Amino acid sequence: MNLTLWIVTGLLAAVLLVSTVKMVLPREKMAAVGPAAEWVLDFSPGALRAIGALELLAAAGLILPAVLDIAPVLVPVTATCVALLFVGAATVRLRRGERMTILPDLVYLAMAAFVAWGRFGPEPFTG
Repeated sequence: MNLTLWIVTGLLAAVLLVSTVKMVLPREKMAAVGPAAEWVLDFSPGALRAIGALELLAAAGLILPAVLDIAPVLVPVTATCVALLFVGAATVRLRRGERMTILPDLVYLAMAAFVAWGRFGPEPFTG
């Protein structure tokens, strides 16, 4: 179970790190990638930088507290916050009528909820 939680946590952190690209790429360039990325046009560049910064902090918060053994309770707390982030992402998709592109957000939401459950419950770092 511990190994599974680490794998899911690593995948989730990687997804969050990749998605921080919104901090440096112009909105128009991101939206040109395809319909799944058009949501960026609904947000200002400052808001996209803020979302990217939160994702960067979340990626660090999922890994570093456990690896450095400094306040490892922050891992499930961060995973809970990441789950809330993806609830917001799914809400944006629903409001935009993008029902076909909501699946990855729901998968990441489930991954974050699994990490939060696993680290608060059966496999905490304390013990």
